[in-house]
Amino acid sequence: MLEARLEQANLLKKVVEAIKDLVQDCNFECNDSGVGLQAMDNSHVALVSMLLKADSFSPFRCDRNIALGINLVSLQKVLRAAQDKDILTLKAEDSPDVVNLVFESSESDRISEYDIKLMDIDQEHLGIPDTDYAASITLPSAELQRICRDLSALSESVNIECTKEGVKFGCTGDIGSGSVTLRQHTNVEKEDLNVDIQLSEPVSLTFSLKYLVNFCKASGLSSRVKLCLSTDVPLMVEYSLANNSYLRFYLAPKIGDEE
Repeated sequence: MLEARLEQANLLKKVVEAIKDLVQDCNFECNDSGVGLQAMDNSHVALVSMLLKADSFSPFRCDRNIALGINLVSLQKVLRAAQDKDILTLKAEDSPDVVNLVFESSESDRISEYDIKLMDIDQEHLGIPDTDYAASITLPSAELQRICRDLSALSESVNIECTKEGVKFGCTGDIGSGSVTLRQHTNVEKEDLNVDIQLSEPVSLTFSLKYLVNFCKASGLSSRVKLCLSTDVPLMVEYSLANNSYLRFYLAPKIGDEE
C-alpha cells in the first residue's frame, strides 16, 4: 500500500495549480523513491516532470510501484478543501480504484477525508536524456514571471539569447518590440535576487511566450528558477523544491518563421 504524509498541503496545491492548464490527466507514479509524474501537453510542445522524493514525506511508505491516474481538475477541487497549513496524507491500496486524501488541521481537531476515483491512463514514459546544456541561468522566479508577462503583451514569441554579456529576452510583434537584458548579478544581502549565468557557448533560441507564462505559475513554489538552454534541444525550466525534489518544464524551440 501507499501512505505518504506531507507536513503542508500547500505544496501539492501549488504543484497542481502550476500544471493543470498544461495537462488534464496524468499518472502519479509512486515507488519507494517518492512520487513522480511526467506528462506532455496535448500539442506535444511542452512536457512537465515532477519528483517529490520520499524525504519530502514523513512518514512515507510505498510497498510496490503504483500508478495513480488522476484528473488534475478533480484533484484541484478536492485540494481546495484543505487549508494551506493542513497536514495532507495520501493513501492507496496496492491495486487501487480510488486514492484517499486526509486533511488534518494543524491548529484544531478537524479531520477531512476525501476519495478520488482513479482513471486508467495509458501514458508512455518518455526518457528525458541527460543534456550538457550550453547555458544555464538562475534568476529570481518573480523576475522571469514579470519578463514573460510584459513581453507577452507585444508578441507570441520570445527570443532568449545568452552570451558572455548576459541573457537577453527579446520580442517583436505587431505593435512594436521589446527586450530585457539581465547581467550576472550578486547581491550579498539578498541572495534570492542573484542572477547566475554559466555559459560554455552562446545560445539563441525562440520559444512560445504562452507556454512560458504558463510555466511561471509555479513561481510560488520557489523563489529561484533555473533556465537551461542548448541549440536544437528543448528549454528546461526548473523550480527546485525541498529535499532535492523538483518541478521541471521542457519546451521545444520554435524553428524558422513559425509563429
